[in-house]
Amino acid sequence: MIDYKQEFFDREYSAREAYGRLWRSAKRYRFRIIVGVVCGMLTAGTLVPLFQAVQPALEKVSVVQDVKAEFAADAPSETAAQTAAVPAMTVPKGMKAPSTNLPSWYPKAEKIARKLGISLTSEDGAVGGALAFLAIVVIPIVALVRLGLVFLNQYCLTWAGSKVVADMRVELLEHIQKQSLQFFGRIDVGMLMSRATGDPAQVQQIIQVTLAQLARAPFEILVSVGFVVYFAIANDMLVTLALIVVGFPMFMLPVILIGKKIRKWSKRSMERGSVVGSKIHELLTCIRVIKAYNTEEFEDENYEKVNRNLLKTTLRAVRMGLLVGPTVETVGIFLICIFVVYCFVAHVSLAMVVPMLAPLLIIYKPLKQVASLQVQIETGTASLARIYSLLDVHMELPQAAHPVVKTSFDKEIVFDDVSFKYDTAAEDAVKHAAFTIPRGQVVAVVGSTGSGKSTLGGLLARFFDPRQGRITMDGVDLRDLEVASLRRLVGSVQQETLLFNESIEFNIRYGTPGATHEQVVAAAKLANAHDFILS
Repeated sequence: MIDYKQEFFDREYSAREAYGRLWRSAKRYRFRIIVGVVCGMLTAGTLVPLFQAVQPALEKVSVVQDVKAEFAADAPSETAAQTAAVPAMTVPKGMKAPSTNLPSWYPKAEKIARKLGISLTSEDGAVGGALAFLAIVVIPIVALVRLGLVFLNQYCLTWAGSKVVADMRVELLEHIQKQSLQFFGRIDVGMLMSRATGDPAQVQQIIQVTLAQLARAPFEILVSVGFVVYFAIANDMLVTLALIVVGFPMFMLPVILIGKKIRKWSKRSMERGSVVGSKIHELLTCIRVIKAYNTEEFEDENYEKVNRNLLKTTLRAVRMGLLVGPTVETVGIFLICIFVVYCFVAHVSLAMVVPMLAPLLIIYKPLKQVASLQVQIETGTASLARIYSLLDVHMELPQAAHPVVKTSFDKEIVFDDVSFKYDTAAEDAVKHAAFTIPRGQVVAVVGSTGSGKSTLGGLLARFFDPRQGRITMDGVDLRDLEVASLRRLVGSVQQETLLFNESIEFNIRYGTPGATHEQVVAAAKLANAHDFILS
């Protein structure tokens, strides 16, 4: 029993190769992709005002009784005039007055507000009514803008991703249909179905879930880390800078190491999933034989084994993926502990620590998203590798540079010393066949099972080319004819009963879509099927 199987054309693709090729396919939708990415960047940019607002609020948690007097004594006249407008505030009971000044932007903001006839604070230092009104109006607007950006980010990128995968499905089908029957003789149909339908579905899910986050989460991390770096440099917190320089690679290292394992087991899971799909296809195709020999229980046991192997591999891949999040969190907790110890030893004030808490808390979610993104990216790489391996195999029938278009069969068909061997066979299926079929003559080929009767018909229809010799129609080698024009001159009745899930008329007309209803009825009568169809 097959456990898992790699096809003869499978090869490895790096994440860079796979996603680089995916991006080339997505270029036609670059406008929406750019809109989505820009919206993701702008969404991250809305965090900056929040970070900037934290420090000034903490610097003035406790203030001197009269800010005007303090600034008037120490500042130049222009600054004194600016700060004279700052209302007096009181120090809460039990708190020590700080020696820090108001932030540099406050006098400018107050000056602008005065020109507009707005007071940022009331006489006793509380929040002014105008400022409260602005907050009530502005904050919801900012929130709505952020929601709109998030929506556009997710919708545009999901739309583009879905279109790319839809195009990929069409490309896969067109490519598969171009291959010769030699290709289909070397591959399991069930596994091919899994690769042509299951893998694009996996890629679509990954794109829809991760692409929007990929355009937003890294920028949120950069904004948060950038603010912490800026704050640390401005306040000579070199240890904090060192923690960032050392800590960021520590975050990414487990993600990269575990990611390689995830790709391996995800690919193995897909291969075993293909075996399951192949088994189902086999069971449904051979259902008459199974029932005739009463082997339902035997096949049930075989399917259970195949399904159990798939479950084991899937759970292995899931376990590897679940390790990423806790590992990243553990590294984060370790770095936070080091930072807290440093703050205690260096006597860092609370006003210096808390401004960094907002970006560090906000960065937690995008960091977890990036960790999960790595899992999805590795899974996607495995799926894309299977898809591109199929797209890169070329077993099409070779076409003549200037093919001859033939509209009629006039004289004879000649098999001239024709030999042919299937790729998977040890011996030739046809050996030195040499005979002539004049137009209008009926020729019957008789032989035992496996003697090459059907192969001769396949060679005539040019489903494959002879290994030796040639076949001519009216003196023209079949390899020099346009394949479409040749197939229009050759009819084929297969040994198997094959019907498309359409009407009877559709099945009779298949291959000749321009046939009229009267011609379809005439064909049914010639096949002695007309009365049966009517009944």
